[in-house]
Amino acid sequence: MSDMTEHAFVRQELVAERAAPVRTTGFVGFLRTRLFNSPTNILLTVVSALLLWFTVIPSVKFLLIDAVWQGDDRTACLAKPGSVVGACWPYIQAKFAQFIYGFYPEAQRWRVNLTFLMAAALLLPLLIPRAPAKTLNAGLFFIAFPVVAYFLLHGGGIRGFAITWSHDVLLALFDSIADIGRKLASASAVLPMVVGKGLVYLASILILLLTPIAWLRDLIQRSASEVFADLTVTAVLVSLILFFLAGGIRNGWRALFTSLATFACIAIVIYVMRLDRGGLPVVDTRQWGGLLITLVVSVTGIVASMPIGIALALGRRSTIPLVRVFSITFIEFWRGVPLITVLFFATYMLPLFLPGNFTIDGLVRVLIGVALFAGAYNAEVIRGGLAAIPRGQTEAASAVGLNYWKTTGLVVMPQALRHVIPGLVNSFIALFKDTTLVLIVSIFDLLGQLRASFADPVWATPNTLFTGFAFTGIIYFVFCFAMSRYSLFVERRLNAFKRH
Repeated sequence: MSDMTEHAFVRQELVAERAAPVRTTGFVGFLRTRLFNSPTNILLTVVSALLLWFTVIPSVKFLLIDAVWQGDDRTACLAKPGSVVGACWPYIQAKFAQFIYGFYPEAQRWRVNLTFLMAAALLLPLLIPRAPAKTLNAGLFFIAFPVVAYFLLHGGGIRGFAITWSHDVLLALFDSIADIGRKLASASAVLPMVVGKGLVYLASILILLLTPIAWLRDLIQRSASEVFADLTVTAVLVSLILFFLAGGIRNGWRALFTSLATFACIAIVIYVMRLDRGGLPVVDTRQWGGLLITLVVSVTGIVASMPIGIALALGRRSTIPLVRVFSITFIEFWRGVPLITVLFFATYMLPLFLPGNFTIDGLVRVLIGVALFAGAYNAEVIRGGLAAIPRGQTEAASAVGLNYWKTTGLVVMPQALRHVIPGLVNSFIALFKDTTLVLIVSIFDLLGQLRASFADPVWATPNTLFTGFAFTGIIYFVFCFAMSRYSLFVERRLNAFKRH
């Protein structure tokens, strides 16, 4: 005990002061650890700050500080001695309606506003994860809304449904096949003669199919309301087919009632919009323009290209040689030509392949071309996601008795789409910006309307050009940035990159 007391250490002087600890939290800590923690980072920070200084500051000065906010013509935006004039915002105010609606008649622009409102009201609940009734909402947005939006924007009424449509299509197909068959049969070569006679026989078979449809159409045309009579016959036929396909008396009642309820809703829409009496005044698609065209082309392309891409991706991985070869050929062909060529082909060449009495609106042809073009690119993105799924997933699904379609729809495809969210959104953003190419086929989208507005001498100033492109650039950035941020939100929610 005495030894321990004798050798115990007792400090006789104060400890020397230590240097203050390096601060690693807060703003100062962020600067020290992220921006100035090494010579390389210091150089990069200085260069980045200089770039921001020479780009952001002049942009803010041009768009906000030195901008002109009020005026009636170009004189308000002309530079005066000793002053600097920035963006000419009165020009944007004067041309704002043109940028949004194009040449859409002013008295009918409420239809465009109502379409935008309906789209927002149906789309926002789909984007909110916890919103209820997702299935009903998706059905309304992807199926009902495009039809209602078409009749709102284009106007006009309904000629008929399945009976009238099938009669017209079969009649046009009969005329085309019979005409080709007669021309080939009159040729001197043996093979064209045989082929021509075969086509004539095929046309005769179509005539047999056309006879009962023609009888039903004549019966419908003698009714008081042709549209509702055709709708009633179509509803009965479709509902009975779904009833028997779903299991008949034992299991088909749900499909029957769902079909009848759907046709009842269609009848209500027809009655409210007076589609059986001509509907709203017709506004030709050549009068559409501005942001309306940009959204119509981009949204239609994005929505329509997804099922096309999924089908092509599955077809390219199919074990059936014919399906695989067709999918590969389709994808490589559409990816091998630029979008400008596709738009020219859809606008000017596609009508040459259609029957003489069958026409397709110019905007619809563009939409078809854009959807097929984007679908080919989405197919490769989705195929990459399918390749990332281990084979054990498919084998496990087969082990529990799932067939190919259930395995693909419930097991493989959901996982594949989770992996390719960044690639798909990248394709969607590129498609949204590529809508500006429709200007070359005389369809004036947002950028096309901007270029058309430059021809107005009332607003011809040196800053008008820069102001217009800045305004449209902001619009494109807002939409693209919103898609990008929402895709990041979906990735985090689905844990797309989490490995269990």
